[in-house]
Amino acid sequence: MSPRFSAVHLLVVFVVIVAAAPLLLSSFYVTLLNYIGLYALVSLGLVLLTGVGGLTSFGQAAFVGLGAYTTAALTGATVLPNWLAWMGGSPWLGLVAGLLLTLVVAVILGSLTLRLSGHYLPLGTIAWGISLYFLFGTMDTLGGHTGLTGIPPITIFGWVLDEGGEIFYLIWLFLFAGMLTTRNLLDSREGRAIRALNGGMVMAEAMGVNTARSRMVIFVIAALHAAASGWLYAHMQRFVNPTPFGLQVGIEYLFMAVVGGAGQVWGALVGASVITILKEWLQDLLPLVLGAIGNFEVIFFGLLMVLILHRAREGLWPHLTRLAPQRATARPIATTAEPLQRQVPPPAGEVILEARNVTRKFGGLVANDNMSLDVRAGEILALIGPNGAGKSTMFNQISGVDTPTSGEVLFRGKSIAGHASREIARLGMSRTFQHARLLPTMTVLDNVAIGAHLRGRSGVLPSAWRMDRAEEDRLMAEAARQIERVGLADQMFNEAGNLALGQQRILEIARSLASDPCLLLLDEPAAGLRWGEKQALAELLCKLRGEGMAILLVEHDMDFVMGLVDRIVVMDFGRKIAEGLPDEVQRHPAVLEAYLGDVE
Repeated sequence: MSPRFSAVHLLVVFVVIVAAAPLLLSSFYVTLLNYIGLYALVSLGLVLLTGVGGLTSFGQAAFVGLGAYTTAALTGATVLPNWLAWMGGSPWLGLVAGLLLTLVVAVILGSLTLRLSGHYLPLGTIAWGISLYFLFGTMDTLGGHTGLTGIPPITIFGWVLDEGGEIFYLIWLFLFAGMLTTRNLLDSREGRAIRALNGGMVMAEAMGVNTARSRMVIFVIAALHAAASGWLYAHMQRFVNPTPFGLQVGIEYLFMAVVGGAGQVWGALVGASVITILKEWLQDLLPLVLGAIGNFEVIFFGLLMVLILHRAREGLWPHLTRLAPQRATARPIATTAEPLQRQVPPPAGEVILEARNVTRKFGGLVANDNMSLDVRAGEILALIGPNGAGKSTMFNQISGVDTPTSGEVLFRGKSIAGHASREIARLGMSRTFQHARLLPTMTVLDNVAIGAHLRGRSGVLPSAWRMDRAEEDRLMAEAARQIERVGLADQMFNEAGNLALGQQRILEIARSLASDPCLLLLDEPAAGLRWGEKQALAELLCKLRGEGMAILLVEHDMDFVMGLVDRIVVMDFGRKIAEGLPDEVQRHPAVLEAYLGDVE
């Protein structure tokens, strides 16, 4: 039995057990499972938002309340304004209204919150979480702190879901649908863009990912998961008040995601199950042990979180999977997939990049001072100089990471100064980084496929429902071609973090090639490599040059540079002090004085 087949069987067994639960368990445990399903649905959004996207939110309980109060107000009210009267009484229309309202609110809050970084981002989520909580409790139309009653049960084709064992199936159907679509999304072009957020904004933007859009996408999806959970909660309880939507509950949702495994889809269910069951048991057991009544489970959860952060930072799900280890299976590559469309390459010798009098000032510091250079198709140009010469700053002006104070940068005849990195990448420029920026837990294949992001079009919904498979086959086939092109075919399905440093640098080049560039910017590609690895890198770069690729590299290894490049530009103190053929530059007096016999 293959590991994949075994995993499918385990899933089928689990689904059968869940389906049989209301028939075999008492109403108490069915209700407990209902709450686990509701909490897991919210935690699933946090897996995407926090675990994968790296955005911490303490305010998800407020979105649960938004979904719950919307349907409660529409279905439980006796009188509604004329423009809303047609929606009254129908829980399903209440679901639609709750999701639409949550979508609008999430976009507004996301536009404000997601501009924050560091510790300001979670503080922002706390702020609007508290604000929505008090809004629920102070509005008379929402029943104040007393809440709203008279919420009707959900009906499906005349079947009234007014018991815990009946709404159970709807709750778990929503949860399984959410888990399926989330898993599909992560295994797609959009999902790789979301995962790239954890590799750093600069890397993601250089690969053509609109990071602001990707952050907003996962923020909205997490909010919609929470709102759907709130809708189910309201019609299960038939009553809502603000208590379940406060900041403390929002923290518990985050606990669930972290305890289960914040980067794992199944971690949401594991975390919700562990926290919910423990909370129920501890509320009964701790007073018996301690001889007092109080919220002692909160203290326990705090200690539990500290223990998990020390011992199992990835959560419980990865540890559970190790109990039944399965051999990784190679992802099938559609070798017959139609190749992606390519840009028309420029003719050999054509100037494709031109920097004219680029100056970059940081206050009183002049990092680049009237720097000019050009790169032609089919050549390798090296940009060298001592430490602090301004090479990296110049690289950033060219690639769109930074904007020149003055001067002009032309790429294929178009001015790109001040343009975003992803816009420049779309024109045919790609880059690597001084320190390899990879997603270590993803395979080599998936890392390279991130580079092909701009060559796909499928959005969130097609990805979530597997309607993007034809394009996905083409993207993965392109990634596989680039991996074979650079000589890493035998590492294709290994995790990128397990590669040697030299292989990681080659992998970055393959990722850049997947975007179909005509210009490669390589930032110290030979740094830290052994002699054999440098030879392999030099052979690859010569091969790319022979195929018409233009290459601009920043490098400090003079032996590597002199035997490889066509021309050299030397910088010192932000200025160009020499330019020419390798032999000419080596004998240039200004270069000898700048280096004093020692190369950076």
